[in-house]
Amino acid sequence: MKLKFSTLALALCAFYLSHSQETNAPRFGKGLFNLVGKDSTWSMKIATRMQFLTIVNWQEGNDGGLVDPESNFLVRRARLKFDGFAYTPKLKYKIELGLSNRDISGANQFTNNAPRYILDAVVMWNFYENFELWVGQTKLPGNVERVISSGDLQLVDRSLVNSRFNIDRDLGIQLRHHINVSDNFLIREKIAISQGEGRNITTGNLGGHQYTARLEVLPFGKFKGKGDYTGSDLERHPTPKLMLAATYDLNQDAVRSRSNLGSFLFNDVGFHETDISTFFLDAVFKYNGFSFMGEYAHRDADAPIALNSDGTETGDVVQVGDGLNLQMGYAFKNNWELAARYTNIELDEAITGSSPEDQFTLGLSKFIVGHKLKVQTDLSYLSVNSGTDQLMYRLQFDIHF
Repeated sequence: MKLKFSTLALALCAFYLSHSQETNAPRFGKGLFNLVGKDSTWSMKIATRMQFLTIVNWQEGNDGGLVDPESNFLVRRARLKFDGFAYTPKLKYKIELGLSNRDISGANQFTNNAPRYILDAVVMWNFYENFELWVGQTKLPGNVERVISSGDLQLVDRSLVNSRFNIDRDLGIQLRHHINVSDNFLIREKIAISQGEGRNITTGNLGGHQYTARLEVLPFGKFKGKGDYTGSDLERHPTPKLMLAATYDLNQDAVRSRSNLGSFLFNDVGFHETDISTFFLDAVFKYNGFSFMGEYAHRDADAPIALNSDGTETGDVVQVGDGLNLQMGYAFKNNWELAARYTNIELDEAITGSSPEDQFTLGLSKFIVGHKLKVQTDLSYLSVNSGTDQLMYRLQFDIHF
């Protein structure tokens, strides 16, 4: 499989070089090249990006000092992206492949034990006025931090709230619509019906289906440059912009510990199935270099403790509880930014056995070419109630072609 992807990469490079004299090369960060059919009935933009990450972690010792340092150097993300339109500009598509170990991890018997290369494979059809139908595998309309691309984040990576509660990608259909109430008031509605077990599941639907609904209100109109779904205020909005949103997700007969993510809830007859609901409230505000993002998450389940057919516990549980994430930053005119984040996780301790956690993060970023070429670093202190506190330092380089 690695040989196949190496061959694909070499073929793309050869194709690009052979056509570089015939096409106008896009600006940095706008893709390797853009292709348009002779009859203008199709287009394809091909792009790639990489993230190189260094992490150092320390534990708090008995005397309050830092002990047991651990460091890690890795290619955090490496992606190939293809997007464009087919037949008509109203029929768009997107394909995104993950190539790093972190991108393709998570293989199991339900993915045929194969690496999970496909991140997105989705077709988007604007079939009538402001209505758009999405079909395929892509991110569900969940919390705003998850939907923001990992290449457009304000800090090195997403928060603990996202890692514990997000509903990620799945295979299904989505219907999206927007209403322009006035020139400066926008409402967007998004609903989805999906398989409910996460991305790249190949052996069919294991439980019920997943239903997601999201409502977004933008009382001051659209953000510049899709700023409601990018970190930081690099556009330096001259007037205040605000997005308030709520998402409700119901995964019927779910068989994983975090709705469509996490470990599978096996028991002696197959799976422990339970309805899992996830609720998000989030807000994004930007003005003149200042940005704020806040998220609240709540997850519940009808039967959070996995049981065997005789009523005995299997040891697996659904990760039910609450999370809060608040972060803000200020981007200076020289494209340096200071940012800070506070995250609180309170899973149901009686069910999950997890103690409350508080994480404090301070970050510094240099945007060389916006989010397309940047260096980010942050320092996080994790306080665990009745546990061992931790300190984490991260440094990341991000480049997009």
